[in-house]
Amino acid sequence: MITVIYLWRIKKIRAPQAIWHMATDRRKLKIDPRVSFFKLLGTGTGQTFTPRDADPTLWGLVITIEESRLDTFDDGSVVTGWRKFATSEARFVATPISSHGRWSGVQPFDVNSHLAKTWEGKVLALTRARIHWSKNLQFWRAVPPVIQSLRDCLGVESAIGIGEAPLGLQGTFSIWSDAQALQTFAYNGDAHAEVIRQTQNQEWYSEELFARFALLEVRGSVTSTK
Repeated sequence: MITVIYLWRIKKIRAPQAIWHMATDRRKLKIDPRVSFFKLLGTGTGQTFTPRDADPTLWGLVITIEESRLDTFDDGSVVTGWRKFATSEARFVATPISSHGRWSGVQPFDVNSHLAKTWEGKVLALTRARIHWSKNLQFWRAVPPVIQSLRDCLGVESAIGIGEAPLGLQGTFSIWSDAQALQTFAYNGDAHAEVIRQTQNQEWYSEELFARFALLEVRGSVTSTK
């Protein structure tokens, strides 16, 4: 199984159409036998991880699928539906090399243990967490130093916030030059280490997941628009 992430850039005026697709595509994806796991995503700038980060011009989809069935999915109604009004599209094809935690109660990524030991190329990272409602303010106050350290970190090529709609479901999508750069940020950065410590002590999350992927292919890009 591989993991595929789509990102679509749209004009702000098309936001109601995107929200409609978020609802109707969910039903299509649930009954699609090619897709073993999916999440439709809103995005944000990742500056504060508060609601004001939301970017109504960038939307996404994460799926796990057999590699041999990707072409037919790519030509299917879900993807082509977004293409009808998107101004640009990016597609990232990746293989899981590490995954810890749960997403909606399941472990969605089938780790390739051999590739995990041998991969030397770019790495894609997905993090997500379900935050206890009572802990949101504490979390938001702790995040800014981590965001700054992420943007200053050597090896990070891009990073955005992602979310599943409810306020307490938040995460990140980032691309790194290699696994060592990501490892350095995750375990050697003082700001990130402090947030990990607070997460454990204050139990911010009711569910969390951290996954790394060998980035196999990137097609397209999502340019900014109005």
